[in-house]
Amino acid sequence: MIAAWPAPVADGPVRATVRLPGSKSQTNRALVLAALSREPSTLVAPLRSRDTALMVAGLRMMGSQIQDDGADWEIEPKALVGPAQVDVGNAGTVMRFLPPVAALATGEVRFDGDPRSRERPLAPIVDALRGLGVEIEAAGSGLPLAVHGRGWVLGGKVVIDASLSSQFVSGLLLAAPRFADSLEVRHEGGRLPSGAHIDMTVAMLRAAGAIVENVDHLTWRVEPGPLRVGHLVIEPDLSNAAPFLAAAVVTGGEMTVPDWPSRTTQAGDALRRLLGQFGATSVLHDAGLTVTGPARLVGADLDLGEVGELAPALTAVAALAETPSRLRGIAHLRHHETDRLDALSREITGLGGDVRETPDGLEIRPRPLRAGVFATYDDHRLVTAAAILGLRVPGIEVEDVATTAKTMPGFELLWAGMLE
Repeated sequence: MIAAWPAPVADGPVRATVRLPGSKSQTNRALVLAALSREPSTLVAPLRSRDTALMVAGLRMMGSQIQDDGADWEIEPKALVGPAQVDVGNAGTVMRFLPPVAALATGEVRFDGDPRSRERPLAPIVDALRGLGVEIEAAGSGLPLAVHGRGWVLGGKVVIDASLSSQFVSGLLLAAPRFADSLEVRHEGGRLPSGAHIDMTVAMLRAAGAIVENVDHLTWRVEPGPLRVGHLVIEPDLSNAAPFLAAAVVTGGEMTVPDWPSRTTQAGDALRRLLGQFGATSVLHDAGLTVTGPARLVGADLDLGEVGELAPALTAVAALAETPSRLRGIAHLRHHETDRLDALSREITGLGGDVRETPDGLEIRPRPLRAGVFATYDDHRLVTAAAILGLRVPGIEVEDVATTAKTMPGFELLWAGMLE
């Protein structure tokens, strides 16, 4: 059994500068686009983590040549072929972005992953590809499955319910420039979450030369055409900034993240606005972003439907505030690496807190927290939420800190360095 990680306690206001690794969302999108390009590509400062390693391995299995042993990665696109076996781990981007790519391969490509990945929704991608004429073999509506590619996909119009994940839309759009005809994707169903990630997909497609039209706020059309990623610099992962910025907020300190982009499609950029609702101040300057914690940490009422990945960190901030908070628009988090709403409620309440699920989110009523073990359910964002709590609550033991390697290898070293 792996020993629990004792979350470090801050002995005063946290004041530090933390340089973050590259964006996972940008890295995995760029890898797909580079593999589908007509020319070689270079990714500058990509993220090296479990999720990106799984994407690299999956693309290699289908024939792409990727040199990832240096600081920058070189991708040489090749004809996509099977047979291949892709391990998706528990990476949503891999399990939802690569089946449309496999449809462009010649031959069979099989997909499977961690036990939790078999519980995560995949039916919208499977049904959409079948509607476009792709042969898919699956016992149910998710993993494991096999895509029997013919080397091409005609294109057409598909209607999907992406209310459980915007990745269903992004996965189809990323492969669409290689289709024989245009692809139109329309979302119909519940609220579409994480729109910022679709905006990122569209922006990266356009930067690579694709013609993408936002027909309306729920419909996208991509025309067939060549892609060219070229020399792409990956931004720092702004969502992974959440626990570090939160450290300043909950301790009344100051945190600077270098190279914060002045314009970005990353969901994490919303932290500037959201942390302000708890009383923090944010200043974007030439060197990056600096967040200063408030003298009095108050609760907030936040709609996180567009930025659900920030919810675990913000829940931890709310649990340490002086007044109640409500986080809304995040029902889809029940289908992430774990059921994040249940896990956050269960674990923080187990430490003496009062976190209750609502149909679409959480209500947090601050109470004094106590020492205890914080289970993380193989979910990297639960680890970082627990670390935030540990800054103010001595004796929190965090299970499986190594799961942060999914998107931020060496998190515990960065965290300890922040407190030096």
